[in-house]
Amino acid sequence: MESEKIIKPANGYLMLTVFFLSFFGSIAAAIKYENPIFLIITFIALVLSFGFILVNPNTSKVVLLFGKYIGTIKQNGLYWANPFYTKRKISLRASNFDSERLKVNDKLGNPVMISTILVWRVTDTYKSAFDVDNYENFVRVQTDAAVRKLASMYPYDNFADEGHEEDITLRSSVNEVSETLEKELEERLAIAGIEVLEARIGYLAYAQEIANAMLKRQQATAIVAARHKIVEGAVSMVEMALEELNKKDIVDLDEERKAAMVSNLMVILCGDKDASPVLNTGTLNH
Repeated sequence: MESEKIIKPANGYLMLTVFFLSFFGSIAAAIKYENPIFLIITFIALVLSFGFILVNPNTSKVVLLFGKYIGTIKQNGLYWANPFYTKRKISLRASNFDSERLKVNDKLGNPVMISTILVWRVTDTYKSAFDVDNYENFVRVQTDAAVRKLASMYPYDNFADEGHEEDITLRSSVNEVSETLEKELEERLAIAGIEVLEARIGYLAYAQEIANAMLKRQQATAIVAARHKIVEGAVSMVEMALEELNKKDIVDLDEERKAAMVSNLMVILCGDKDASPVLNTGTLNH
């Protein structure tokens, strides 16, 4: 199995000088001596001019001779090689790919909309040119496939009432999910000689048909968690109030009055609206 082979052809500037001398010199000789035989040199110079290869920074040229792989030129500059070589340009620059928003099911079966942002570049020009049909289209298709697989591996989110707060999710575990996505893409794109520089989720949301229901569930979960904290704090405050009253001997409360006091304090502390006090102008028993 062949692999990438780096080559460096002849200096193009030297051959450019030879081309100009032979091209214009043969024309001048044909005119001076009135002999068309010198035009053969002109024709040969024109044929040789097809051998010039210009390689820009962070680009490469894959060179073929009648279908046979000769090598890859990666160093930028002007070169000259066999004029019958076929040259194919492959960029070595880092490229961004923002995938389309795909509708997939997460691990729990909930439909979600997801897309990814991929940064990649070609490292093996032989694989990119000959092991896949179109390496740019290959990146797009394999990225979509990897995103679909990733979404099926994790739930979109976990709720407090499910007791799985520590599990990896698409929404909260950004670093873990990105590492998994990068590893999956590296395995898929290695056949095309492509290096994955970065891969992360660019867009993530519930699908429209369940978005409202999931929003209500999140709100309900948040309200329950807030109420839990309020009740926990209210119980501590009531307990502290009773201890202070007993410690300072301010008033002697029997069990019935303690229950009434606890009830009133809990209503005041846990209510979502301001309490309206009722003044008792009689005794404590009325």
